[in-house]
Amino acid sequence: MFKARLSVVCGRVQPRPAKSSVTAARTFTSSAPRSKQRLVILGSGWGGYEILRAIDKKRWNVTMVSPTNAFNFTPLLASCAVGTLEFRCAVEPVRRFSPQVTCYQAWCDTIDFKQKTLKCMPATAPLEFEGSASAPLAGETTKETSYPLGTGNAFNLRYDKLVIAVGAYSQTFDVPGVKEHAHFLKDVRDARAIRTRIIDCFEQANQPVLSDVQRRNLLNFCIVGGGPTGVEFSAELHDLLHAEIERHYPSLARMAKITLYDVAPNILGSFDKSLGVYAENKFRRDGISIKTRHHVERVEKDRMFVKEQGEVPFGLLVWSTGLAPNPLIRSIDCLQKHDKTQSLFTDQNLNVITNEGHADPDVWAIGDAANIKGQLHPATAQVANQKGKYLAQKLNKIVKDQEHTKPFEFQNQGSLAYLGDWKAIYDRSSADTVKTKETGRVAWLLWRSAYFTMTLSIRNKILVPTYWFLNWIFGRDLTRF
Repeated sequence: MFKARLSVVCGRVQPRPAKSSVTAARTFTSSAPRSKQRLVILGSGWGGYEILRAIDKKRWNVTMVSPTNAFNFTPLLASCAVGTLEFRCAVEPVRRFSPQVTCYQAWCDTIDFKQKTLKCMPATAPLEFEGSASAPLAGETTKETSYPLGTGNAFNLRYDKLVIAVGAYSQTFDVPGVKEHAHFLKDVRDARAIRTRIIDCFEQANQPVLSDVQRRNLLNFCIVGGGPTGVEFSAELHDLLHAEIERHYPSLARMAKITLYDVAPNILGSFDKSLGVYAENKFRRDGISIKTRHHVERVEKDRMFVKEQGEVPFGLLVWSTGLAPNPLIRSIDCLQKHDKTQSLFTDQNLNVITNEGHADPDVWAIGDAANIKGQLHPATAQVANQKGKYLAQKLNKIVKDQEHTKPFEFQNQGSLAYLGDWKAIYDRSSADTVKTKETGRVAWLLWRSAYFTMTLSIRNKILVPTYWFLNWIFGRDLTRF
């Protein structure tokens, strides 16, 4: 174990620093041959992980910096949150590419574009001999960013080429109490917390000491955000309530209620209007209450206050209202940004643009953290994945001194959303080639086949259909562990 660490961190051996200087930044360099250029990838999401998979690791000295050591397959998180799939079906380990790739579980705090250095903060649990004065306090972490505490000791990394793919955080619109009392659905950790809370609500409501009013409050499941994530989670939760919960908690299932809130006049605003109406009609038939044009003013423990409704008690609140800029992106002031979203502007080759209007040839930005100037692409996994594939091809040509000037072109493959009861909607009305839209069982088959095809590893291509089949035969597991 000690030898493995020395092979990753090389350079001059220095004496152990005094306790007073323990928080000083340290510079880490790679042990790769000098002929290899250092490529640093920030983030292991749809864009960053795709580059990690496709990059030529024999020609590049690749380093991945991410606060998590896995890629989250976000379209399947709603299924994992209710037990339709197991958590391992929605993750791909970054360490699969070690030791060809150096991986650090850390946040990138600042970027010095002139010196080509990154200041990073470890996202691992503090070590006993390290000071923790600058690490966040346990009470200050939230469900949204509940990674392990940092060690408090920053370190520096150098790069020759840099890819910024840090993604975005969940947008809370500064509503008081959201970070403390709501659940998000951004990664597998969030899905696990939601699944545990759902089972807790039914076990608590099953206690004989509670009144029916208390039980109904515990079994009121609120989802804020009428986009694809909120809609799909509502649908998956509905399937759980009308299958396993109805079978094993028959008296409580009748008290359970799902309410979907959104400030917009309609849900699924990014879809064709007729598909949005279809989804609303189906939800209402299924007993899912839709509250559009509703504004949440604040959230407290087990209750929230809605402007149009007053106090609303809940057992579970899932918040999915769009994206907020990553703190790293907010800290950058030498590059052009979008005024509203604060995402970085890039040219058509995905290079970032300086405030002087010049493209930086050594830095690229993709995913939710970036937008092509003059173009408006949706902040979806599809866009990030296509940018990742494009950039991997470009980098593989750059390292071979081959020209690659073809600009990025987004190929819209359409949008999918699951609505429950083996029904879905498929919107391809904005696609570049065949324009169509589907609803019902046909769209559901397209939904399942698309996500099965998109799973990245052979392991998950086996696990995902296997768990679909097992849960169809035996039902979802309601064990809390």
